[in-house]
Amino acid sequence: MKKQEIIFGIHAVEALLQNSPERVIELWLLQGRDDERLAPLVAAAQAVGIKSQRSARKVLDEKADSSQHQGVVARVKAAKVLTENDLDSLMVKLESQQKKPFLLILDGVTDPHNLGACLRNADAAGVHGVIVPKDNSVGLTSVVSKVACGAAEVVPLFQVTNLARTMRYIQEKGVWIVGTAGEADSNVYQADLKGALAIAMGAEGKGLRRLTRESCDSLISIPMAGTVSSLNVSVATGICLFEAVRQRLG
Repeated sequence: MKKQEIIFGIHAVEALLQNSPERVIELWLLQGRDDERLAPLVAAAQAVGIKSQRSARKVLDEKADSSQHQGVVARVKAAKVLTENDLDSLMVKLESQQKKPFLLILDGVTDPHNLGACLRNADAAGVHGVIVPKDNSVGLTSVVSKVACGAAEVVPLFQVTNLARTMRYIQEKGVWIVGTAGEADSNVYQADLKGALAIAMGAEGKGLRRLTRESCDSLISIPMAGTVSSLNVSVATGICLFEAVRQRLG
C-alpha cells in the first residue's frame, strides 16, 4: 500500500484540510495566485499550522502529473483503505443512531472521473457509504479526489473482496438492494426507495455483472425516450439517488 500520495484541486485539498489535516505533509500554491477562491484554503491551512510554499506552474504541473490542479497541490499521507470490517462498524453505528442505511454499490467502475462524479452525487444525496469491489474497480486516486470536489474526503469508500458476499451481509442487516438494468420491468419512479436501501449501479456498457444482478432484491430501469440506449454511470447514479432522496423527504 502507498504511504504517500498527491492530492490536487481547490475543493479536494480544502476538504482534506477541514476533515483530515493530520494527513497533509506539504502544500504548494501557484506563485502569483492570490484570488478569493484561494483565500479560504490558505486560511484553513494556517489555522491547522500548515505552511504553504509558492511554486511556479511548471513545478506544480510536474507534481500533479500535468493534471488540472487549479494552482493547489498537496503531498499527503495515503488514506486508510476501508474494508468489510469498516463497513460493519458503519452498520453498527447507523443501527445505534436508529438511522436507515442509505448505500451506493458501484460494480466495476474503472474510470476515475466516473467514480469521482459518483462520490460527489453520493455526498450531495446524503449517502452513508459507497461500496466497490477491490478488483476490477478504481480506488481513491488523485483524479478521483479532484473530480469529487471534496466528497472523496467525507464519503466512506469501502473496497470489498467479495461483492456478492457483502451484498448478502447488508441484506441480513435489513437493507433492500435495488439494482439497475435496462431490461427491468419497473422503472426508478415506480420503485419504493424509502427504507433501508442500497442502490447498485453497473459499469457503462456492461452494466451489473451476472452475480451482482442476481444478488439484488429487485431491478429497476431509467425510462429512456431518445435514441441513446444508456446514460453515463454518474448521471444514472444521480437520477436514482435523488429519486430516493425525493421519496425519503416526502
